Amino acid sequence: MTTLTTMMAAPDEAGSGLDRAALRQQIVPLLPDPGRLLGDADNLLERGLDSLQIMQLVGRWRRLGASVTFADLVENPTLERWSALLAGEANADTPSAAVQAAVGDDAPFALTDVQHAYWVGRRDDQPLGGVGCHAYLELDGRGVDPGRLETAWRRLVARHGMLRARFDEDGRQRVMPEGAAFSLAVHDLRNLPEVDVAVALLDVRDRLSHRRLDVGRGQVAGLELSLLPGGATRVHVDIDLLVADVHSLSVLLRDLALAHEGAPLPALPVEWSFAAHLAQHAERLAGRRQRDFAYWQAALDDAASGPALPLARRPEEVRCPVFHRRTHRLPADRWARLRETAATHGVTPAMTLAAAFAAILARWSTDARFLLNVPLFDRDLATPGLANVVADFTGLLLLRVDTPGAGGFLEDALALQRRFHADVAHAGYSGVQVLRDLARRPDWTGSGAPVVFACNLGTPLAGPECRAVLGRVGYMISQTPQVWLDHQVYEEDGVLLLCWDVVEALFPAG
Repeated sequence: MTTLTTMMAAPDEAGSGLDRAALRQQIVPLLPDPGRLLGDADNLLERGLDSLQIMQLVGRWRRLGASVTFADLVENPTLERWSALLAGEANADTPSAAVQAAVGDDAPFALTDVQHAYWVGRRDDQPLGGVGCHAYLELDGRGVDPGRLETAWRRLVARHGMLRARFDEDGRQRVMPEGAAFSLAVHDLRNLPEVDVAVALLDVRDRLSHRRLDVGRGQVAGLELSLLPGGATRVHVDIDLLVADVHSLSVLLRDLALAHEGAPLPALPVEWSFAAHLAQHAERLAGRRQRDFAYWQAALDDAASGPALPLARRPEEVRCPVFHRRTHRLPADRWARLRETAATHGVTPAMTLAAAFAAILARWSTDARFLLNVPLFDRDLATPGLANVVADFTGLLLLRVDTPGAGGFLEDALALQRRFHADVAHAGYSGVQVLRDLARRPDWTGSGAPVVFACNLGTPLAGPECRAVLGRVGYMISQTPQVWLDHQVYEEDGVLLLCWDVVEALFPAG
């Protein structure tokens, strides 16, 4: 999902901020080609408005009193339809008294659908299980101070409740008053020969990169520091994605850098908790859940499975899966040209990359129809400060791919984009639930959706604050239980970074 800072009408402009002319003034600067005339019936998604921008618009407009949702907007993304929606009676969401009363401090609360899938996948008896959904990265910089880093981390644990979370054997979570015991591990390699430094750093990477953290005892993240010759430093960070999505990881790195410098941290929502957020989110979705359920039940009649890729062994034969990462960088000028070319044909950058990935999968799959697992990062930005929270807001969408078309890549990309827009408008019924429904069908023998496309365009994982203090990301790898291949895309300084985390033991050599 792309991110972009936007300028919107101030709260005192609510009366004029929601008519069609004001909408046009707000939306046109967000489009890749703002000089092109925007018609009232133009599809805003096809013109390049991306999902996170729409979430930001929803948040701003709801703070002005409009009762619109992300699903409302993506279902018919035109100025004409949006102005009609916003002209309706103002009715900003407020949680019911029952919801407000159900979220006491450190009380256990249910996992989200995605968290539950991660939690079940941690078990050793699951195919390609026995691993946590886990991310590990290394920040290569200079001058990071061990004492200040340890103090900064303690400050973050006190600040972000989900860094104090524990997960019980019944599949529930609670935020504890204090985090797990922590003492920064410091590896002083400053006086070692170069070859010994390399060996020591690889030992740390091997130990941390694939570990299954003890989330039952509140071990949800880790931090270590290596001091290197010449004043260089390497910060080692790992985290269980039960408590953080990709945006949260960026927030964590930013806050860690600011706290290392003793700087103030961006504001959090007032009296916010993840438990309350989930309860309120469920209440908001209740009105459309039946509609979204019916949509996906109809879709199941034509459901495929994950890509039928060539395998060297069955997933259940792979014990202790180990992920390996491959990467490719597309230079800034070539990435810019690709985006511009796609925009002229009405295809967003995200769907351009998704369609390219789908085309390659179709080439290797014995069936050109398959499901692609697409994470959605759904933060309700109507709450001020929610962009600064660490928690897992991930939802999953099962995107149905059917390639190739007779018209070639452009036709396939446009078809995939239309399908994505239709499906995401019904994302209130999660992809995890859809997979469960499929598995209950007696005639279904599919593999689920073990191939992932995770689009993280717009905001770099390590922002300017992190790079200035802690360093740049020099290495990263993730693992997800029951996933075969996880394709992730990022941007940094205009460069497109393509990553593939894969269980190599599944596939034939080469």
